[in-house]
Amino acid sequence: MISKPLLSALAALIVSSQASATDIRRIVTGVGADDKSTVTLDSRIKLSPAPNDLNWAHLWVTDTYPPEISAADTRDKFIGVAPPENGTQFGVVEIPPLNPAHPPQPLWHRTRTVDYVVVVSGEIDLVLENSVVHLKAGDTVVQQATNHAWVNRGTEVCRLLFVLLDAKRPKG
Repeated sequence: MISKPLLSALAALIVSSQASATDIRRIVTGVGADDKSTVTLDSRIKLSPAPNDLNWAHLWVTDTYPPEISAADTRDKFIGVAPPENGTQFGVVEIPPLNPAHPPQPLWHRTRTVDYVVVVSGEIDLVLENSVVHLKAGDTVVQQATNHAWVNRGTEVCRLLFVLLDAKRPKG
């Protein structure tokens, strides 16, 4: 029989050994030498600080279309907010709540991309030039090269999962 102090110590060890909320587990699969599917990468990616109190992690980047299958980690192909030409970028960004001591300054930006975005946790406002859309966990956005900003008016950090695909310049 395990004593209570030993049980408590084991529980504390297990809890302290788990990755923090700022880590993302990333599994990458591929085809092995035996032509069978396998895990090629199983790692934890830490979210990194970014300007304006954001945290983000780029999980996978491609730079060709159609994408090439890679056994190596492709995160080093990251070149900025948008993916490489003819490429994609898969990642996570965390946006903190607005600081009440500072007036809100939306971070307007536009990329020549089609973006697939999923709100993983929290709430956020997608601010467009003619409207504002309030999003909650589970909501999705398909954004097509629009000028936009993200504003977190909630009380908790909002985590967004995104895939950005390089796109042709919008007509008009």
